[in-house]
Amino acid sequence: MVGSNIESFMQSVSDDIKTTLKRTIGLAGVVIISLSAMLPGIFVTPTFAAEIMGPGIWLAYLLAASVVLPGALSKSELSSGMPTSGGSYVFLQRTYGPLIGTISGLGLWMSFLLKSAFSLIGFSAYFIVVTEYFDVEMELIWLSMSALVLITIVNLLGVSKVKAVQTPIVIMTVLLLVGLCIASFFTGDFNASIPIDGALDASGWELAEAAAFVFVAYAGVTKVAAIGGEVKSPEKNLPAGILLSLLIATVLYSAIAFLMMATIPGEWWIVDGKVVENPIYEFARVIAGTELGVIAAALSVLTMISMALAGILASSRFLFAMARDNLLPQALEEVNIKYETPHWPILVTALAMALAIFFVPLKDVVKLASGFKIMIFIMINSCVIILRRTSTEHGWNPQYKSPMYPAIQFWGIIAGGILIAFIGSKAFIGGAAAIVAGSATYYLYGKQHAIAQQTPIASFRKQFQSSTPSQHHNRVTAFHAADLGGKNHLTLREFQNALKALGFKYTSDESRCIFHNVDLDENGVIDIDEFFDSFNLEQE
Repeated sequence: MVGSNIESFMQSVSDDIKTTLKRTIGLAGVVIISLSAMLPGIFVTPTFAAEIMGPGIWLAYLLAASVVLPGALSKSELSSGMPTSGGSYVFLQRTYGPLIGTISGLGLWMSFLLKSAFSLIGFSAYFIVVTEYFDVEMELIWLSMSALVLITIVNLLGVSKVKAVQTPIVIMTVLLLVGLCIASFFTGDFNASIPIDGALDASGWELAEAAAFVFVAYAGVTKVAAIGGEVKSPEKNLPAGILLSLLIATVLYSAIAFLMMATIPGEWWIVDGKVVENPIYEFARVIAGTELGVIAAALSVLTMISMALAGILASSRFLFAMARDNLLPQALEEVNIKYETPHWPILVTALAMALAIFFVPLKDVVKLASGFKIMIFIMINSCVIILRRTSTEHGWNPQYKSPMYPAIQFWGIIAGGILIAFIGSKAFIGGAAAIVAGSATYYLYGKQHAIAQQTPIASFRKQFQSSTPSQHHNRVTAFHAADLGGKNHLTLREFQNALKALGFKYTSDESRCIFHNVDLDENGVIDIDEFFDSFNLEQE
């Protein structure tokens, strides 16, 4: 029952809020993270959208943004009410239960890895510009695979400063795009009537299909919700940051699409019967010559690789989170002892991305990624409706509440469904694949291993209360004995060994549940403070 799932979850949320991560990310950080997840979309989607509806594509970006807005508002409310790490998977899993959670988790994983694959496929068209300029020959498919190997290794090694790298790249990219927009007004071929007439001449069908296609460009707007536990004043900064980044992206995307079509003459997006896959390079080249075009292409490569770097980390995290909830095998939550990274989820995600790069055309990758994200946004909107309707029973009272409820949520659901229909069979095939894979995974594995939340941890905390000095000494000894590398923290397997040494007879699934409840910063290991202090919390 949905109600019982929510009821059990609200108790866990209450505990999560008390044990939240250190909140260090302010409003500016929220905006940077959201924009960094969105920017790659504008480097590829304009020309494919133009293939559908011609030079009026700026209107498609506006329409897509209007469909994204309800999901952004809904996710802001969910993040305010559950200011903890986890993102859409957590909201859906706790609202609808483990079956829907498994389906949505795998769907989210596929959508994120497809978007990362999209970045790695898309950047090759820009990289070839750079190689040709310097007279260097490289096979594009192997270029993408080399980049994939590189970012996989980086993720395995546990780079913790990805945001520090992304921030200057995002700033430089935004400055470049804004500069190109301003410079476009001073070109001799500028003609604003072209994109205006293009929008007026396009049919409603073409507009809807193009909007559905470019939806992926906005898909990362709510990505920051996955680290809600690290955001300062999340009830204010998360909604404000998400909405501000959506506004910036909408203005930037629409302006670029409009000015690009007004500046470059003719049906330039098709060359020799093929869609041009490096529109930003063409935009820069027409405005200021080949040299600036090459610079823009090089920055495009950096932007898309950096987004893929963060994307593989984000997508692998869904497998890791699902394993933590006992919905996937335990191996997927193992943390590498040396580098403290979830190596198996990263490798599985990288393998899936490699298959997508080899076998799925760029256009189909965009359609699949857009289809998955629209489906998730529809479900996110429905979560708010369910939680609001059951607020009396389950205490749903977030500090931020979506305006225009429930009209805005219904608009997101209805409009999202329409856009999926316009994407075509690829969206339905992808959705069906997620349902089949998720259902099979749940009934073959998750159903047998998922256990009721809080039960093991509640009993464990009870046993730890009122301990004698001798018992405390034994637990300290067990902690350090299990800490094989002397790292002052325990992996899951080390934690389980410590429990066995102390005489606790928990099943593997129960001990895993305990581990993840006491892993307060959700880094896959627990230190001695987490080992002791968390167990001494008073029961609600």
